[in-house]
Amino acid sequence: MRITTVVSSRLFLSIVIVVLLFFIAVLLTRSDEAVCPPPPAAAAEQSPPEPAAEVTPSPAPSAPAPSGGRPPEPDTSSWDNHTLAVVVPFRDRFEEMLIFVPYMHRFLNFQKVKHRIYIVNQIDAYRFNRASLINVGYLRAREHCDYMAMHDVDLLPLNRNLSYRFPGERLFHVASPEYHPRYHYPKFVGGILIVTMEHFQKVNGMSNNYWGWGLEDDEFYTRIRGAKLEIERPTNLTTGVKDTFRHIHDRRVRKRDMEKCFNQAAVTHKRDRITGVHSVDYKILKANKLTIDGAEVEVLNVRLECDHERTPWCDCSGQAAEQEAAARRAEDSGKAVDAAKPAGKSGDSVKPAPSAKAHPKTSAGRAAAAQSAAQT
Repeated sequence: MRITTVVSSRLFLSIVIVVLLFFIAVLLTRSDEAVCPPPPAAAAEQSPPEPAAEVTPSPAPSAPAPSGGRPPEPDTSSWDNHTLAVVVPFRDRFEEMLIFVPYMHRFLNFQKVKHRIYIVNQIDAYRFNRASLINVGYLRAREHCDYMAMHDVDLLPLNRNLSYRFPGERLFHVASPEYHPRYHYPKFVGGILIVTMEHFQKVNGMSNNYWGWGLEDDEFYTRIRGAKLEIERPTNLTTGVKDTFRHIHDRRVRKRDMEKCFNQAAVTHKRDRITGVHSVDYKILKANKLTIDGAEVEVLNVRLECDHERTPWCDCSGQAAEQEAAARRAEDSGKAVDAAKPAGKSGDSVKPAPSAKAHPKTSAGRAAAAQSAAQT
C-alpha cells in the first residue's frame, strides 16, 4: 500500500511538471511572435513606395473657406493706401500662370499689399516682345494703381521678407543679382522690378525694339541711370540664390528665342532714344477677368504692331507678316458681317489691314522678289 502511494505521488508530480513545461513553451512561442512578427505574405509582392510629390510652400496661411468654397477677401481698410499693379508679360505659359496668380495673391495679402494682377498676353505672330507688353500693362493699370511690379511669370518669391510695398523715391529690385537663381551681374534689373507709375512715365517706359529674348532690361537700366533714379535692393536676407526664389521655367520645354537677324545685334546694344511707352503700337482684342483659386486676374489679349522698316527682326522667318495680314482680313470680314446686322453696340475701330505681301527685308520677301525677277 505504501509503495502504491509513493508511485502515485511521483506520477502526479511528473504530470504536473509536463503540464507546466507545456504552458511555458506555449508562452515563450507567443512572446517570440509578439517581438518579431512575421511579415505579411503579400509584403514581398508590394512595389516600393512612391516618392512624395513636390508641394509648393504657401507664403501665408489661408483663411478657412466659407460654404461656397472660396476663401473670404481680407479686410484691407487698415492697409496702405497705395495699390500695386503686378504686370506679367506673357505668352504660352498657361500652366505657370495657374501657379503664379494664386501664389502671388496669397503672398501679397500676407504683406498687406493692395494689388491687381494683369497678364499681358501677346497673341500676334511676331516674336515675343517683353518690353512692349510691359508698356501695355502700364497703360492699362495706371488708372487704378500708383506703382507696379514688372514681374516674370516663372519667378516666385519664397522669402517673405522680400518687400512688395510702395518703393517711394527709389526703384526696388526684388530679384536682386545677389539672390536671383541665374543672373548675378551688377546692372541686372530683370525678373522682378518695382517702380512707381510716375518714374516709369519719366523714363518713357521701355524700348519697343526688343523682339526675341534678352537685353531689354539692360536698356531699361540705362534709362534709369539717365534719369538719375536710384535702385534699392533687398539686404540681410537669411536665404541665398537657391532658396530666395523658385524658378519654374523649364528650358527643355520652352526654349528661349535667341535668334539674331538683320542688324538686330548692333541696334539692340545701343541706347534707344526714340521708342518707349508713348509710342508702343498695340491693340487689346479682349480683356478677360478670371478667378483662379480665389485670386482675381485680368488677362489682356494683345496684338502688337511691328514697324518692319525700323525693326525687321520682329519677323526673322518672314512668315509672321503674312499670318498677321490674314488674321486682320479675317477680323475685318467678321466686322463687316456684324455691320450688316441690325444696329447695335458699335465695336472698336480697326486699322486697315496691311498687304499680305512679305516684307522685302525678310527671307520670304527676298525669295518672292527673286522669283518675280526670274519670271520677268
